[in-house]
Amino acid sequence: MIRVLIVDDHAIVRQGLRRILEEARGVMVGGEAANGVEALRMIRTDKWDIVLLDISMPERNGIDTLKQIMDGNKETKVLILSMYPEDQYAVRLMKAGASGYLTKETAPEQLVEAIRRVVAGKKYISATLSELLLQECGSASGRPPHEILSDREYQVLRLIGSGKTVSEVAEMLSLSVKTVSTYRAHILEKIRLKNNAELTYYVMQNGLREQCSLKDQVVG
Repeated sequence: MIRVLIVDDHAIVRQGLRRILEEARGVMVGGEAANGVEALRMIRTDKWDIVLLDISMPERNGIDTLKQIMDGNKETKVLILSMYPEDQYAVRLMKAGASGYLTKETAPEQLVEAIRRVVAGKKYISATLSELLLQECGSASGRPPHEILSDREYQVLRLIGSGKTVSEVAEMLSLSVKTVSTYRAHILEKIRLKNNAELTYYVMQNGLREQCSLKDQVVG
């Protein structure tokens, strides 16, 4: 029996996933977590065959949660299930240790197939993600400048470029305003931008704008 931990901050999403998985032969939902902090506590105290992890969550987002899971046990199988398309986060998360990446538009049977594949020790890679990974392995020429940013810088870029103030970003990422300002300075230098107006334009032109509000506490 494949034991799954669902990690998503929306109760209705968790309920929907539970119904899908409980109808699949040999799969059971052993637990649910509403954020990264809860997930890490449950992973430390219990054994899971696979963790189904969202990116956008309060307390601790999926990117940071994945990194901590991998730091604690690289053998843990993590399948990302996110509202973001593959070109925004998939390559970064696969490089960070995820075993697969699916969007929330994925058909139920595809989700079950992905879970079985990952638990069997394989990677689940869609055709889109496969192309992105091939591009990543190829020449760096022609790649957009934001690809050179660290994961945290990338998060800050998207949030500031989506209209969040430095103070709001600091609150959402649980960082100091000074630290966020430092990240912003690094971003401007690396991408060769001059100010927030140019940064915002860059984010819009590259389709990196966040689709969330501050109350959602969404990061990455």
